[in-house]
Amino acid sequence: MLAVPDHAWHKSSRSAGANNCVEVAQMPGWTAVRDSKNKTGTVPIFTGGEWDSFIEGTVARSVHSG
Repeated sequence: MLAVPDHAWHKSSRSAGANNCVEVAQMPGWTAVRDSKNKTGTVPIFTGGEWDSFIEGTVARSVHSG
């Protein structure tokens, strides 16, 4: 399992300091995601290509749903 340093985790600026969002840690070659309410829970790890595809799909979906 990859160890993600605490300082690597970031929340969206739109979370307004709330503790109910997703946190992302981007490291060279991969991106990790965790639930801010369950910091010791499962942490999916995505390759750079997987993360890029996720972001592209999210942006495309938000553009189409308006």
